[in-house]
Amino acid sequence: MGVFTYESEAVTAISPAKMFKACILDGDKLIPKIVPQAFNSVEYIEGNGEPGTIKKVTLGEGSQFNYVKHKVEALDKENFAYSYSVIEGDALMNTLEKITYETKLEASAAGGSICKTNSKYYTIGDFELKEEEIKAGKERASGMFKAVEAYLLANPDAY
Repeated sequence: MGVFTYESEAVTAISPAKMFKACILDGDKLIPKIVPQAFNSVEYIEGNGEPGTIKKVTLGEGSQFNYVKHKVEALDKENFAYSYSVIEGDALMNTLEKITYETKLEASAAGGSICKTNSKYYTIGDFELKEEEIKAGKERASGMFKAVEAYLLANPDAY
């Protein structure tokens, strides 16, 4: 098994507290509403959103995959940090054991926030990820982040 790690950053004019609440704490409800092509629905299999929670995410028509199961690894509401793993689903393509995402929102000097994400892909056997597969995943995540940002800018009283 190999582990491939990728880091990314996104900058937004939205404060860390507001972005964290919309993307992380309420994302299971908000994202299917504003980006239905990404997520159709989120069903809690076990837990209530705290660490240890298992969620089944049914993906939208814009996805090449049907579903994934997420396991919440960590949730730090005070420091705007969240970690979860994709532990099951066709997105793992029988070549990945799991994918873990660690996200932290920090205040930026410009008044908004910087979203830092660390992605770890745990491969099965000698499988090696292709750069284009990583890029496609980053683009999907960036698209959802930008959709939430646009929603918050258009609805300043939300959250």
